[in-house]
Amino acid sequence: MDLEKYIRNVPNWPKAGIEFKDITTLCQDHAAFKETCNRIAEYYKDKGITKVVAIEARGYVFGGVVAYLIGAGFILIRKPGKLPYKTISESYELEYGTDTIHMHIDAITEGDKVLVSDDLLATGGTALAACRLVEKAGGIVQGVSFVIELTGSLHGREKLKDYKVFSLIEIPVDE
Repeated sequence: MDLEKYIRNVPNWPKAGIEFKDITTLCQDHAAFKETCNRIAEYYKDKGITKVVAIEARGYVFGGVVAYLIGAGFILIRKPGKLPYKTISESYELEYGTDTIHMHIDAITEGDKVLVSDDLLATGGTALAACRLVEKAGGIVQGVSFVIELTGSLHGREKLKDYKVFSLIEIPVDE
């Protein structure tokens, strides 16, 4: 199944010059959504993953399903002020600004083998911050998965060079 045909391109969102890759069109199609989750789970099913960490908000769409399919726990990474218990945080740069992410301090147990999951790899800043959170908490990042990877001028994979990156769809962006 060609999953890329289920991705909607939204020009100039969230700001001029950005062509947003909208995964909601993929998610609303049962067969495409199922195929996406199954392919990611198949790749990670025998890698000993104990926790899947997903990044707010679109990462949750796939991360929770993948955690369920591979028999792992599911951890939410959120924006500031959204988690009710004590957190650790990491700040990062993204393609159109800066932000900070948080995770509960007790979400990861020392030695947990963790998959970091998100919908899209652009500059890599968010995923790198999530990997650092996992490592701060004593987890071992086994991989970083994406539905979409924007290749070319954004160089997101380079930022994640110390991790095993898996992407289902690669979409070139202008140099």
